[in-house]
Amino acid sequence: MRSVVSNTTLDVQQLPRMEEAPLVPVSRRLAPCLLLQRLLRWLLLIAFVLWVPIDTELSAWQPWAAAAIAVVGLTMLMLGFCEARRRAYALREHDLIYRRGLLVRRTQVLPLVRLQHVETLSNPLERLFGLVRLSCYTAGGRGADLLMEGVSRQEAEAVKSYLLSRLEAAPRS
Repeated sequence: MRSVVSNTTLDVQQLPRMEEAPLVPVSRRLAPCLLLQRLLRWLLLIAFVLWVPIDTELSAWQPWAAAAIAVVGLTMLMLGFCEARRRAYALREHDLIYRRGLLVRRTQVLPLVRLQHVETLSNPLERLFGLVRLSCYTAGGRGADLLMEGVSRQEAEAVKSYLLSRLEAAPRS
């Protein structure tokens, strides 16, 4: 009797390369959206530092602490703005790739056969900029296994409908 199971050795050089996939940049509106979102957070932190009453000799340091927070905040805002403009994704036949990061690069590859659920989310600021977050879930996790930020509503709906059609066509075991 012949065995049906195959376990052929693969040549690593012949495998499809993720790096060669042409990535589509996310919407250019993501950078100003994230900038505004993060600016509000930093301004709240600075306001809190200046607002908290300190009746000791530490009160002389309060403006300096606020200035230091402002400098760190501006640096983080600039890095975040540049990072948002480098985000990109690729939807391929068998997987979804999402790249993010400026100083630390992170590339996620989600095999479509593992996909279980897809949803779109947006907060009021994202809706103001016409942006959507696309969350992709696989089995066994609590949160989204892949979260694509900065996708326009039209692109997100197109990607979501493709992924859902793949889910419906997948054989159930």
